[in-house]
Amino acid sequence: MIIKIPFRFEFSFRFLFLYLSIAGSFSANANPSVLVSGPMLGYSTLKEVMVWVQTDKQSSVTLVYYEVQNPKKVFRSQEVTTRAESGFIAKLIADKTEPGKRYNYDIVIDGKKTEAKYEQSFRTQSFFAAGQNHPDFTFALGSCAYVNETEFDVPGKPYGGEYFIYGSILSKKPDFMLWLGDNIYLRETDWDSRTGFFHRYKHQRGIPELAPLLASVHQYAIWDDHDFGPNDGDSSFWMKDTAEEMFKLHWGNQNFSKEGTYGSFTWGDVQFFLLDNRSFRTANNNKAIGPRQILGEKQFLWLVNSLAFSKATFKFIAVGGQFLNPNAVFENYATYPEEKSKILSAIRELKLKNVVFLTGDRHHTELNLLWEEGNEPIYDFTVSPLTSGYYSPITEKNPLRIEGTLVDRRNFGTITVAGKKGERKLFLKIFDVNGKELWNREISAKY
Repeated sequence: MIIKIPFRFEFSFRFLFLYLSIAGSFSANANPSVLVSGPMLGYSTLKEVMVWVQTDKQSSVTLVYYEVQNPKKVFRSQEVTTRAESGFIAKLIADKTEPGKRYNYDIVIDGKKTEAKYEQSFRTQSFFAAGQNHPDFTFALGSCAYVNETEFDVPGKPYGGEYFIYGSILSKKPDFMLWLGDNIYLRETDWDSRTGFFHRYKHQRGIPELAPLLASVHQYAIWDDHDFGPNDGDSSFWMKDTAEEMFKLHWGNQNFSKEGTYGSFTWGDVQFFLLDNRSFRTANNNKAIGPRQILGEKQFLWLVNSLAFSKATFKFIAVGGQFLNPNAVFENYATYPEEKSKILSAIRELKLKNVVFLTGDRHHTELNLLWEEGNEPIYDFTVSPLTSGYYSPITEKNPLRIEGTLVDRRNFGTITVAGKKGERKLFLKIFDVNGKELWNREISAKY
């Protein structure tokens, strides 16, 4: 049976459909997609750079970039579509770069360039051939970054503050920054769902003081318990797969292990080993099984093999908790003495030189030195906290602490690697939230 629609009704129906289509199109154009987080610079290599962005809805995103010295030569990344299942996040790759150059960049969303509210630039690493002097560079580092959210925080004095520290870090003009864990401080309302993880990362990166630093300084990160889940979390955490997914999605490290978050990268003549101290960890209070572990056997073997292979002048090992401190308190590595001993034994047997641990977690800063007769010196540079609460005064007796390096307030550090080939040095500095230098130390490479 065929039903005939009267002409006037059919005309009205078509008019209504056309009206709704136009109105819908106008509405969509009136509310274009915007950035809710980023841009944030990820890794940098000799020939490639990554830029991370997050939009508020599904969008087509492109990176447009050009050399500072030759702005007429414009390059574009491949277009990436942000999708709900990955938090509307895009990792854009600049793959038409040359070594040792700085580029300005723009983010284009659905064909429209977003307004740059602060400097948006990145740099590729500098090339050096065998026999040439290595490039000098500076990186910033810190841990324990808390951003208050009153409705989900413990009542009383706010735990986070002085976010302007990020402007002070930027003022030192580091080539990159290394986050040493407790970078976002998940709350109870966050770690039991993907929605909660997305919320915490978005909230953390939403503060205006942080945005300029992320947009023009390359960022690398390791995690600790407050990026992973509950306080002192371990391999039993029921949402650890989600935590790993969220960490890998929100950071732009050059590489990650297939299981866990460990990996490595090089900058000039220096290599960084970024460790995962959560995915394989025996519970702190579990003394019923052995051997107790933080890294686990697979990650331990990867670390030792990587250290043995490395030809880097300095070898930085980044891990969330203090490594050298001999006090078996809180989550110092001394609470897992068997695995700590294995790592130290491997370093000694390989006769490794210029090993420096970079650590956080402790809510105070200090430089530790282990120098035993017949062995190479090993340093542990702890930098904490950035914007979280701090412990003061520190009464803990640490025989490995270098005198004059204890800081019990919010702070950040920088390390400059400089000098001619065969004469390389580290220049370590600690600054307060305003960028005032609190102390500095110099470490010469051993050859």
